[in-house]
Amino acid sequence: MNLSFFDQFSSPSLLGIPLILISLTFPALLLPSPGNRWITNRLSTLQLWLINLITKQLMTPLNKKGHKWALILTSLMIFLLLINLLGLLPYTFTPTTQLSMNLALAFPLWLATLLTGLRNQPSATLGHLLPEGTPTPLIPALIMIETTSLLIRPLALGVRLTANLTAGHLLIQLISTATMALSSTMPVVSILTFLVLFLLTILEVAVAMIQAYVFVLLLSLYLQENI
Repeated sequence: MNLSFFDQFSSPSLLGIPLILISLTFPALLLPSPGNRWITNRLSTLQLWLINLITKQLMTPLNKKGHKWALILTSLMIFLLLINLLGLLPYTFTPTTQLSMNLALAFPLWLATLLTGLRNQPSATLGHLLPEGTPTPLIPALIMIETTSLLIRPLALGVRLTANLTAGHLLIQLISTATMALSSTMPVVSILTFLVLFLLTILEVAVAMIQAYVFVLLLSLYLQENI
């Protein structure tokens, strides 16, 4: 049966039950559960070191009020990182290629940062809509432009993550299909194509990690503007 290249992005189901729920909960099973011992194993030590590193990088530009968001942002980054990396395995499904899911993550967190700014410093938050020294005739146009750029932020977050992961998965599938098709007719070209596929896979691993970091980093920058 001929399948479209985009069939890999459709949510799988079994007996009418969407398996995307399993894809979302499976990364949590890979994390070792904390124990009550002072000395832990190497995996737990590596996990704690990675969490401390991520938290430090995200919380450095924020003041003490923003440190309340450390648990949310760090958990979100680890969640996105594991999902993106697990989606590169064969015969797996990547939930972060779904725009609806990415928007469901981006919009509430962006709205929370905006409401935080409106509650704590409403004058400064609304002042971002109008740059200082703007000529009077340009004030209505600039307010509309800045409001549009503010409201489009969650859409940009979701589309950026979806587009990067979708493009990478499509390239991997195209090149892997070409490698299999050329293996019997032109083996030398097939080997070269396989090398390109190997390098692209390494690149996609880096993209999966970078996109998770960029998603959470932009949220922390939005938070920085409002605290």
